[in-house]
Amino acid sequence: MYTQRTRYYSTAKSGKNDSKFEAGKAVELQLLKKSKKIKDFKEQVKIPLEVNGYHLCNYYIDFVIEHLDGTTEYVETKGFATEVWKLKWKLFEALYSDKPNVKLTIEFQGKGWKPQRRRVK
Repeated sequence: MYTQRTRYYSTAKSGKNDSKFEAGKAVELQLLKKSKKIKDFKEQVKIPLEVNGYHLCNYYIDFVIEHLDGTTEYVETKGFATEVWKLKWKLFEALYSDKPNVKLTIEFQGKGWKPQRRRVK
């Protein structure tokens, strides 16, 4: 049985967030944008995960930040790492970590899961 969780916490500009932790990060990014330390950011961005031309699933990343130096940072805020999320994150990491000017970041609330280090060939 599938149930959809509603979002509870809203921030002034951005709409709705899944948790207080994520809403706090949105407020922090709004302040960084106002102080011109980052160029821009987007919330809840849909990213299709495709391998060899096959669409496997969609991944909704919490924040995509455009830095002043031209790099793009994908930020995921997590309170608890589920098994499904771990699998999707590994797939997302495999597809996006090799791209130039891209940084992947996971921010956990408290102690969290640490991704495995990628092997360099």
